[in-house]
Amino acid sequence: MRTLGLSLGLALLCLLRVEAEDPGAVGLDKSKVAGKWYIVALASDTEGYLQRKDKLKMAMATIAVLGEGDLKVSFAIPTSEGCKKSEAIYKPTGIPGEYYSSERGNKTVRVVDTDGKTYAVIFASRVKDGRTLHMLRLYSRTREVTPKITALFKKLVKEKSFTDEMIRILPSQEECSLDEA
Repeated sequence: MRTLGLSLGLALLCLLRVEAEDPGAVGLDKSKVAGKWYIVALASDTEGYLQRKDKLKMAMATIAVLGEGDLKVSFAIPTSEGCKKSEAIYKPTGIPGEYYSSERGNKTVRVVDTDGKTYAVIFASRVKDGRTLHMLRLYSRTREVTPKITALFKKLVKEKSFTDEMIRILPSQEECSLDEA
C-alpha cells in the first residue's frame, strides 16, 4: 500500500512539472493543480496489484507547491488495516512533465493526458527486484467522472498494453480522508 500511495503522489507531481516547462502545452495552472484529488481508477500489470485490486477503494491525495518546483503530496489510502496517511516530496527530473521520488523506492511518473483542471491520467513506473512495474491512474477533482473521461482512461489503458482485467474503477469510500483531524 505504501508503494501505491507514493506512486499516486508522484503522478500528481507531474502535473505541475508540465505547467512549469510549457504552460500552453496542456493549459495547466498551478493554482488549479494544487489541492485535493481523488484517485478514481487504476490499471497495472503488477502481481501484487492484480491479487488485491478487487479490494481497493478510492484514495485521496493533496498537492502543495514548494520552492524550486518540488511538490509535497499527502495521501490517504484505505487499507484492510485502516486509513494509511503519508507525505512525500517529489522533485522534477529535468524532463518536462516528469517527477521522481526515491522515498520508499525509486519511482518516476509522467502525465499522459489532462484537461488541466478536472482530471489527469498519470503513468508511473518503478523498478523493484530487477523488474520494471507500471501503473496508469485516473485522478479527478470529484469522486465521480463522466463516462467520456472513463472511456478516455480505458482507451489509454489499451494504448499502454494493459488489458480490461487489469483495470479497476475504484468505489467511493467515506472512512479514509485527508480532511480528518
